[in-house]
Amino acid sequence: MTILISGIAGFVGSTLAKCLAASHEVVGFDSFVRPGSETNRQDLQSRGIRILHADVRSRSDIEALPPVEWVIDAAANPSVLAGVDGATSSRQLVEHNLEGTVNLLEFCKIHDAGFTLLSTSRVYSIAPLASLPMRVENEAFLPDFGAGAMPPGVSAAGVSEVFPAQPPVSLYGATKLASETLALEYGATFGFPVWINRCGVLAGAGQFGKADQGIFSFWIHSWARGRPLRYIGFGGNGHQVRDCLHPRDLVSIMEKQFQAGTSPSLPQIVNLSGGLPNSLSLAGLSAWCREHLGPGKSERTLHDSPDPRPFDIPWMVLDSTLAADAWGWRPATPLHAVLDEIARHARDNPHWLDLTGR
Repeated sequence: MTILISGIAGFVGSTLAKCLAASHEVVGFDSFVRPGSETNRQDLQSRGIRILHADVRSRSDIEALPPVEWVIDAAANPSVLAGVDGATSSRQLVEHNLEGTVNLLEFCKIHDAGFTLLSTSRVYSIAPLASLPMRVENEAFLPDFGAGAMPPGVSAAGVSEVFPAQPPVSLYGATKLASETLALEYGATFGFPVWINRCGVLAGAGQFGKADQGIFSFWIHSWARGRPLRYIGFGGNGHQVRDCLHPRDLVSIMEKQFQAGTSPSLPQIVNLSGGLPNSLSLAGLSAWCREHLGPGKSERTLHDSPDPRPFDIPWMVLDSTLAADAWGWRPATPLHAVLDEIARHARDNPHWLDLTGR
């Protein structure tokens, strides 16, 4: 099978490309506008992966791409603060994350190619997530199920696909949720298979981490270099929790989705995440850094208590039970292995944050 990956020079796109190239012909494109993305080009090309220069926002660029059998949409501005942080405009965000997806869907329509959208946990409604009753255990937030009724879709396993997805979900989340709807409509209307994988926090070596996206990589690299770190909001204690997933763990379910084609008996939207076993608070991540990297200058700047940033939530752990039941999928890379991999990369690449413009 020939697979096209958008955003192939990014962390997720390049990881998927290297894994899939073992059994498929992989071609990808990137605009190379993100600092650090150029570093992946040579490695990918050395593996026989064809790299093209194209911008997902440009209809003419996408129309010029070679025909393939499957498209993986891994190109996105992945920051929940995109469009409001001053780094990108709201129009740029919509052009990149939504109109770019439309261009790829039109490409799939023309070439009768299957389509996989990498979506996000940030499609779920902020208000009910922000108001979940919480308790603190081992310096980490946990839902307090004894404090009253929970919204639908919340359990000890995390947030499932039935959790509300009404606005507000952030401009970023809205572009991904709209992309999901359009992808399903295109697939149903024009008869090509569509699968939507809502991912938790993706993490691993080589990620271009920053404070609002790629937090595990950003935190470990910053700690290793002694750069300032802050606990923002929620009392300034670092109790907010996320789970993490290595993107190579997406490959096993993608392979099954490629083979399934259009199958009404299988769910088109699933959560994919590390789940509760792969979850950690910022305070817990700091404790891990202290143990594995040693105490450092970062500890002097940790405690801070400004108001939360826009769209911040205290706890997000995705429940991947549906993917396990329908596809037999489970994450394969444990939390400690993800963190160890990032730490090795930080030791081997001391100027990584500078290279990626952070």
